[in-house]
Amino acid sequence: MAKILLEMKNIVKEFPGVKALDNVNLTVEEGEIHAICGENGAGKSTLMNVLSGIYPYGSYSGDIVYDGELCKFQKIKDSEAKGIVIIHQELALVPLLTIGENMFLGNERGSVAKIDWSETFAKADELLGMVGLKDSSKTLVKDIGVGKQQLVEIAKALGKKVRLLILDEPTASLNETESKHLLDLMLKFKQQGMTCIIISHKLNEISYVADKITVIRDGSSIMTLDKKKDDFSEDTIIAAMVGRSLTDRFPKREPKIGDVCFEVKNWCVDHPIYDGIKVCDNVNFNLRRGEVLGISGLMGAGRTELAMSIFGHSYGANIRGQIFLNGKEVSFPNVKSAIKNKIAYVTEDRKGNGLILSESISKNTTSANPGKISKHYVIDFDKERLYSQQMAKEMHTKCASVDEDVGNLSGGNMQKVLLGKWLFAEPDILILDEPTRGIDVGAKYEIYCIINKMVAEGKSVIMISSEMPEILGMCDRIYVMNEGRMIAEMNGKDATQEKIMTCIINSGK
Repeated sequence: MAKILLEMKNIVKEFPGVKALDNVNLTVEEGEIHAICGENGAGKSTLMNVLSGIYPYGSYSGDIVYDGELCKFQKIKDSEAKGIVIIHQELALVPLLTIGENMFLGNERGSVAKIDWSETFAKADELLGMVGLKDSSKTLVKDIGVGKQQLVEIAKALGKKVRLLILDEPTASLNETESKHLLDLMLKFKQQGMTCIIISHKLNEISYVADKITVIRDGSSIMTLDKKKDDFSEDTIIAAMVGRSLTDRFPKREPKIGDVCFEVKNWCVDHPIYDGIKVCDNVNFNLRRGEVLGISGLMGAGRTELAMSIFGHSYGANIRGQIFLNGKEVSFPNVKSAIKNKIAYVTEDRKGNGLILSESISKNTTSANPGKISKHYVIDFDKERLYSQQMAKEMHTKCASVDEDVGNLSGGNMQKVLLGKWLFAEPDILILDEPTRGIDVGAKYEIYCIINKMVAEGKSVIMISSEMPEILGMCDRIYVMNEGRMIAEMNGKDATQEKIMTCIINSGK
């Protein structure tokens, strides 16, 4: 019988007005990959923050027994000393430092008086080799992609002699190839005796790597499934997560598509830094009233650059081409002009560009349309609060109150606030860039319902997504983009993953 490495018993954690964890229990055996699933706000990350000492002993009740010893971690250094290392969804790397410097930040090689840089970079290169990263440890972090940065975080953990590795949404920002490499790396570490806990909303990835799954719902542990003896199907996991079965991942809709309301012609955008590189190359597309239009493609295809350049020239240089709104040529030289013309853009980077994390839900919700809650430039705070409460209710946002800082919310609830912010601007055309990245199936379904409601009212949606099932399940028509160009257009009913990928592969020949 396998040895039990970790037991978390009757964990209770409360914040003002919210019981985040309510008598949660978790048992992890040595050498297994244990997944934790649940809706956004269920308490998954909070539980791992308790385990890693981010929330110190005394701020919660219950026991943590690790390797047979009762642990009372006061800070993250205490858990790391035991070999417990957590890698958060938002990577904790300093862009302007080298990979090697980042890997040993706070864990420096050498003496108190002097860092041994030769040892630092030599050891860093050795650890990078263990995770399959060939870049030099002297490379600046800003010069590598997100997928490689995730591997740097894992190599950094290996440098701390990790026994229990906790990964919080490790593939949320990765493409399929990078995700597969990361998951295979976890399986390799498992063979070497390492124990892993993974939090993820991607159930296909969970099924691929996990030996067991613990489902948390509304702050309570609901069940633990064992791959060897239990039903590991996505339907079973979803039913446990949301408390009901989701027979259809995408809500039904009867399309009522009207005339062309938005058209982009001969759109070209140059890279803002590197001369001679086009990120959008003579792009043409149109959007109809009441339509959900999908833009599919691999990461780096230019989809986000296209959306941002259209939305008030917020990305790119030497932007040229034509935009027609309801048959009339228009120009959006800045974001304010785009909003004034009833165009909204929900960014893929909700924390960096979408929300002000230190401000309240209320202030974030109304920030894109302040005129609706003010008179003669004076804000009516009662009206602001009322509208924000209405939007939070409509979006099913889990929060203590709309006065709560957005930064305290889970990723899915942040996404709902971001979407609510732009719905408050009352757009006719809503551009959604990766609208469900890093959120659970229940929250996804709610966002899909909001999209359907919008187009049923005669408004239009452009959906950019790297998740092909989402594009296929939601969109009436699909454009395929690759290397800055539109390479195909197809009816949503006729589209398949194979057809989309074939278009992309053939366009590169």
